[in-house]
Amino acid sequence: MFILLAIPIGIVVGWLVGGRLDGLADVRFRLGPVAVVALAVQVVLFSPVADGISPEIGRPIYVASTAFVVAVVLANVRLAGVPLVVSGAALNLAAIVANGGAMPASASALAALGAGIGPHTNSVALEHPALEPLTDVFATPAWLPFANVFSVGDVLIGAGVVVAIAAAMRRSRPG
Repeated sequence: MFILLAIPIGIVVGWLVGGRLDGLADVRFRLGPVAVVALAVQVVLFSPVADGISPEIGRPIYVASTAFVVAVVLANVRLAGVPLVVSGAALNLAAIVANGGAMPASASALAALGAGIGPHTNSVALEHPALEPLTDVFATPAWLPFANVFSVGDVLIGAGVVVAIAAAMRRSRPG
């Protein structure tokens, strides 16, 4: 949910640099429906609907859906901010693949959040995860809506989303 915070931040930044919301309507995002389906798969996968799915089935589905998202952002790398999103998504995918199809969350980040790993999450607790610096080692403040743990890849994705939104808003036609 950390990445969702980038959307309102991007809109505010876009306004602050003189942009307009109508610029977002002019963005031509390639393969958007593929990203929507891949992300919808993840929403279902990490919801009560998927309670009966074993990790042996769920993890490859998660990796595949994440790979589809990476492919979609690669197809849109020409857009401002999207190279940052590609970098973050690739780092997250590397950490997920290196850890058997799940994103490890550090005990210290979970403790800072005041939470454990719930039943409907892509996170796992591993004592020594592979590519540890790329895993969920940070936590948003618990008072924020949808507080969660996040990774350096998520930070890059969020920054890229902010840049993409602000840049698109700046390209808007005066009117």
